[in-house]
Amino acid sequence: MKRSILKTGDGSYTLHIAEWNEQYHSKHGAIAEALHVFIKEGLFYWTDNNSSKDISILEIGFGTGLNAFLTLLETETHNFNITYTGVEAYPLEVSEIETLNYPELLNTSEEGFLTLHNTPWEEKSSISDNFHLLKNKMYFSEITLDSSIDLIYFDAFGIRVQADLWTEEIFQLMYNALKPNGVLVTYAANGNARRAMQAVGFSVERIPGPPGKKEMMRATKLEL
Repeated sequence: MKRSILKTGDGSYTLHIAEWNEQYHSKHGAIAEALHVFIKEGLFYWTDNNSSKDISILEIGFGTGLNAFLTLLETETHNFNITYTGVEAYPLEVSEIETLNYPELLNTSEEGFLTLHNTPWEEKSSISDNFHLLKNKMYFSEITLDSSIDLIYFDAFGIRVQADLWTEEIFQLMYNALKPNGVLVTYAANGNARRAMQAVGFSVERIPGPPGKKEMMRATKLEL
């Protein structure tokens, strides 16, 4: 599918898929959305409620690498030791990655951002002393992790265009992947997605969303 660059509300770029009329990030602000949904309500929520600084993260939809890049930057200012697994069925082209302006707007070097994309797929790589990355090129339905993940960034395309990614079957795989008391965060607040999460055992809460969106969801795998 053809992808084109779109400037979002905070000046950061995202990719637009004309065929679906869908973006990789919110048109109200790619960076703003990622910081709110995945860093504030995901990473910081988890660290505020857990004493360990060793965190295993699974990202559903590695995409532009923005969520991974923001998480990497947080390891530079906090004593986090992060093992990050990104799953993506259709990786971006180098030419697309090079057009993204995240390092410039975040006032940091491009080196870390490009390294995230340049590391080989299917091989664990140390991006820094505190950030270890494994990128898996696969469909979400192929994930077979078992109680090894602390936090899931669920950043799949929206239910309007890819309803098959928001089913009980997919959320069962997410539930299985999480450790007890593990957390999943997503920008979505769709009722069908919420019910699918609850059906497999998640405790789901709607919380304030990022700019331009009233609500988002955070789900917890409660310890039995």
